[in-house]
Amino acid sequence: MSDTLRIAVRADVPEIQRVRHAVRENRLTSTTISDEDVIEAIERTGRGWVMELDGRIVGFSVGNAETGNIWALFMEPEHERHGHGRRLHDEMVSWLWSRGLHRLWLTTAPGTRAETFYERAGWMNAGRTPSGEVLFEKFAR
Repeated sequence: MSDTLRIAVRADVPEIQRVRHAVRENRLTSTTISDEDVIEAIERTGRGWVMELDGRIVGFSVGNAETGNIWALFMEPEHERHGHGRRLHDEMVSWLWSRGLHRLWLTTAPGTRAETFYERAGWMNAGRTPSGEVLFEKFAR
C-alpha cells in the first residue's frame, strides 16, 4: 500500500469532512464545522495535511499558525494504530514551530484514545477547560 503525506488543499475539503465524520471519538457533534471553516483553517489561519493511502485520504491534521491551536487530527478508524496519525502530528507540530510559535495547545475529551495519543507524543496535561475537556500544551525547546 502506497502512503503519501501532503499539504491539504481546497479540493480535499469533502474528503476531510468525510474523515471527520467517520471517527468513533471526538466527533465534534456539538459544533458544526462548515467547508468554509476548513478552507479558512488550511488557507488563511494555518495549514492542513492529509494522509493518503493508494490515493485515498484516510486522515488529516490542521494547525493554526496564529494561535498555536491544534485544530484537528483525525484518522479513519480502520487506519488507526499504523503510525499515520503520528506522522500527521509530527509534520504539523514541526511546521507550527517553524512559524515562530512558542506554545501549542489543544483540547480533547477526557478518557479517549486521543488523550493517550497526545500524552505519548509528549504533550503536558494542563488541566480541564470550563467545558470539561482536557487541555494539553506543548512548549518550544
